[in-house]
Amino acid sequence: MAKKVFPDGTEVAGFYVRTIRSGPFVFVSGTTSLDPKGRVQGKDAAQQTTITMRKIEAGLKSAGARLGDLVRTTIYVTDIRDMGAVTAALGKSLKGSVVTSTLVAVSALAVPGLLVEIEATAVVDV
Repeated sequence: MAKKVFPDGTEVAGFYVRTIRSGPFVFVSGTTSLDPKGRVQGKDAAQQTTITMRKIEAGLKSAGARLGDLVRTTIYVTDIRDMGAVTAALGKSLKGSVVTSTLVAVSALAVPGLLVEIEATAVVDV
């Protein structure tokens, strides 16, 4: 199956890209609230989740998908106590769509100040 890549300019290494589409599947790499200059956006986990989901939505759109096509998310948080705020913000972003999801607490993310990272998979009709 052919693979199409959709970089967004925030990749820091040549071996990965933000979004890849292969057939009906769209995979979005772990995404955070970092701006193009590498600065953390959002003062809390809920705000970071909202910003992150906007970036995921843009990645999906570039590959011909939308948030309603999501089937799975994996969410990494640096504080498990943020679970409620993160899931509430995720629910607002998904606007009634239902996905499978895993939330994992980790000791840290790649940049100090990041509280949330989300990766996503979508399936689109071909």
